[in-house]
Formats: sequence, C-alpha cells, structure tokens
Amino acid sequence: MTLRSIMTFWICAIGLAHAEEPPLNPGAVPPPQIGDYADCRTPGREFVECAPAIPDRWRLAENLGLLKTRWWDPYNQNTLKGDRPIFGKDWFFVASIVSDTFAEPRSFPIPVGVQTTTDPGDLDVFGDSDSFAFNQNLITSFSLIKGSTAYKPQDLEFRLTPVFNYNFARVEEKRILYVELSEDLHRHDGFIGLQEAFVDYHIRNVSERYDFDSVRFGIQPFSSDFRGFLFQDNQLGVRFFGNRDNNRFQYNLAAFARLEKDTNSGLNDVTVRPRKDYVFLANLYRQDLPFPGMTSQITAVYNMNRERSDIEIDKNGFPVRPALLGSLRGRNYDVAYLGYNADGRVGRINLTASAYYAFGKDRNSIFTDESAKIRSYFAAIEPSYDRDWARFRLSGLIASGDGDPFDGTERGFDAIFENPQFAGADTSYWIRQGIPFIGGGRVIGVNGRNGLLPDLRSSKEQGQSNFNNPGLIIAGAGADFDVLPELRISLNANRLWFHKTDTLEALRVQGDIDNSIGWDLSSAAIYRPGFIQNVVLRLSGAALKPGDGFNALYDNNEKRDLYYSVLFNVVLSY
Repeated sequence: MTLRSIMTFWICAIGLAHAEEPPLNPGAVPPPQIGDYADCRTPGREFVECAPAIPDRWRLAENLGLLKTRWWDPYNQNTLKGDRPIFGKDWFFVASIVSDTFAEPRSFPIPVGVQTTTDPGDLDVFGDSDSFAFNQNLITSFSLIKGSTAYKPQDLEFRLTPVFNYNFARVEEKRILYVELSEDLHRHDGFIGLQEAFVDYHIRNVSERYDFDSVRFGIQPFSSDFRGFLFQDNQLGVRFFGNRDNNRFQYNLAAFARLEKDTNSGLNDVTVRPRKDYVFLANLYRQDLPFPGMTSQITAVYNMNRERSDIEIDKNGFPVRPALLGSLRGRNYDVAYLGYNADGRVGRINLTASAYYAFGKDRNSIFTDESAKIRSYFAAIEPSYDRDWARFRLSGLIASGDGDPFDGTERGFDAIFENPQFAGADTSYWIRQGIPFIGGGRVIGVNGRNGLLPDLRSSKEQGQSNFNNPGLIIAGAGADFDVLPELRISLNANRLWFHKTDTLEALRVQGDIDNSIGWDLSSAAIYRPGFIQNVVLRLSGAALKPGDGFNALYDNNEKRDLYYSVLFNVVLSY
C-alpha cells in the first residue's frame, strides 16, 4: 500500500467519526452546558452537589417511559390533580368531584296539622312519626394555584366549589313539608349552591423556614375550634392567617357576613343578599402547650345580629325570622364568646377539650319584650385510649340553660352555627335528628339537625341564636374497632338531660317537666374497599329511648317508647 493510499484511508475514517448523527428526539431540549448554572459552592450552600438543573423535571418520568398519565387516574401523576404545571413553571390546576348520597328512614314526634290530618284517628296533637329522607350532593371543586407547594406556602390560589343538590322527603302528616294543606306528603327539590369562591394571596414569608402571612377573601370554609362546637361553616368573609416559630404558633383574624341558606339543601344561596348577621373572630394556636403533644387554642368571637326588622319566610312557606316563639317579635343581639380549646395527647391518652363563656345583650327578650343580658357557658371533654386496633372514648358536655326566663338575664348557651364532631357525631340520634318543639311554638325545633344544643330555634341555617333555652348535659361512652384495614365498627351510648327546664315549662304552660331526655344508642359500620378514601360506604343505626322529660313533652297517641334513625351513606371521590 502506497503512502498516498494510507493517508486517504485515515482522512476518510476521521471524517466518518466526526460526522453528525441524526437526532433521536428532534423536539428534545438540548442538555445544559457547564456555564448554564450558578456556582453551587457559594457560602451556606456547600451541601448542594454541583450538577446542572434538568429542564421540565415534571415530565421527565413520563418521557423516560417510567409512567403513563391518565386524566381519570388520581393515584398516579395527573395534571388535573396538581402533580405538574398546567402552564408555565409554577401554575397548577386541581380538580375534584365528590358524590355524597344518603338515604334515611327515621322517626321523631310529628304534630298533626292545625286544620286537618291524614288519619281521623290522629285528631290530636301528635300524628304518625315515621318519615323518609334522601339527599344527593355532587360537590365539584376547581383550584388554580401558583407556587411550588411541596416545601413552601402557595403564592396565589383561586378556588371555586359549586354543589349540585337533589333532595326528597316523605312524611305522613299535612303541613310538615309545606305550609299549604293542598300540597303532597312528599317533596322533590333541587338546588345549586356555591360553597367556596375565594382568592388566597400569600403576603410574605417571615422566616427562612417559611413561616408566613396570607389573606383569603370570598366564600371559604372556617371552623372556630377543633370540633365545630361554635362556628363551622362556609361563609363570605376576609381572613388573615399565618404562623410563627417554625409553625408552633398559628393565628386567624377573620370577619364574615353570613349568607342566606337554601331551606331544603342547607347550601349557600348567593342569589339573595347576605344576612345582617356578622361574625368577627380572632384565635391563636400554640403547639406543645401546656406540654408536648398538646395543641392549645384561645379564641374570641363577636356575633353582631341586626335582623330585628327582617321578616323571612322559607321556601316551603314557614316563617323563620322572627321565630314564632314567645312574643313573636324581631330581635337584635350582640354576643361575645371567649374560649379555650385543646387537642392532642397526654401520654397514652388522646384528649379534646373545649370551654366557652358567652356574654352580651339581647335587645328584645322573647319572654319580656325588654332588653336582657346574656350570660351563659359551655364545656366539653372527650378523652380516648388506643389499644391495638381499638379506641375507647368517654364524652362529657354541659351547655348552660336558663333557670328563670323572666329575670332579665338569658343564661342558655347557643352557638352561631354548630356542626359538632362529638359523642358519635351524626351517628347519634340526638345530633342527627331535629325534633320539633310541639305545643310551645310554631315551626320551632327543640334541637337542630346536625346539632347538639336544644336552643329552640326555627332553623340552624336560617334562624337566629336563642339564649332562652333549656341547655344540655351529656355523659357518654363509645368505641371504634378497626376489625379490618377496610372496616371500622363504632358503638356509642349517650345519656342526655336538659340542664334547666324552666323555659320549656313557661312556653308549654306545663309544670314539672323532668330533666331526663333519655338514652341515645347508636352504631355504625364504615367500609372502604381497597383501603382507600375514594369509596366510602357507611351504614349506621340509632335509637332514642325517651326519659321522663322527653315523655312529658311528647306523650303522643302512638305511645312510642323508642324512636329510630337508619342512615345509609355512599361517598365517591375523584
């Protein structure tokens, strides 16, 4: 081989080695060069390894073929669940849909209509106590969030939560579902409510560990305490909140103008003007106080009501403001609540405790038509003990009652909008069912549905607070058994008494009403197929064994010695 041939061979070989290969992924982002990122060895950042950033890290796993996203799959990376930006580098979108369905056969004392009844044998005060309720809520929620929320507070959030409701009820007596006698004994109804519509803005960070201050404006959820005793609702307001000292302190400063509620669904009705009922609130949480494992909260709440001149009729034709109780006149009132709440552990004991003192002024007492002072109190405690797969609970509660409705001081405790998670919660018959106060007022309940307090209101959703009430005492015990990872069984037994019966006796013009309400017995089974929260099935049953006080109020012609409630609930979540 000649020298010229050898040189030609090596020139061609070198040329082929340096020829540019065709790209495997024409749309790929080119790899970063050494000068494209800052020196990572700056003071205070020595722990960071010197490696270039990866462009669009959110889609890296999918591009490598490690996973495949599906819009309907909430268990893997999903753009609709905020797992990667919907646009830009830090704008995320989160969508959710929850179907909440319940069917509920039940019984409670029902009055006979003033003019007529469906059964000639019921021409008396009380009629057939059986009824049935069905409710379907489709809860949709959409959030647009700016910020990397994995390790710091979000910068900005827009959230919208419309709820689509259908409800059905059936009773056996006239003038229970509608004020008109000509209406049927069953009712179909639907409503679209707006439960959230707010903007959340991150004002600033105040420490390198992301203690922060934020503000939220619009219709938003809020609970004044751990168990929903005083004010737990979705209402229109502005709220400043944040934390300090590595999240050991949290605070809230809030003001709300309460929205009107739809009568049958209980959802917010934004098509009418807000009520003249205002809530101003401040609270402060401290973790590990008074000892590690316990969180303490102090709270101050002011409720200013200016609805004296309002006349409100609900969509079924019944008056709700002013309540048809006592003098039937409209009322304004100012009431402040000072409270302490605790939640956490004391060694092996789980403990929740709550205490409130209410004071203020009612501008027009329903008994005297004169101004009256408000002085009342509330206390509740629930310790529990975990033993393997079982939790054993004790419950105790006292809400003060009014012992003299004519003395110019109202001593019955009432909440603003309660939704208690206590003593069995809505598994309990007393908490689940609203029992009418028959014979002492019209369209008045002894207690409200999904509430504890016997406050003699026209409605928890649309009525006013009432501090002329008998109060309540509860002593209870319960247990939760996780018999399978998917299945929990709960048992509850509560003994209930009125604290004072003087207001009941005055309104019913009836003497010697005993304090005993009776025994509230309930059980529930909660099943989660696959041990997930996306499908939750619940079946519960409850019964009230009336005591002497309850029988004195409802000694009806059926001679019932037991009232029942059965609840079947299905929750599907995406």
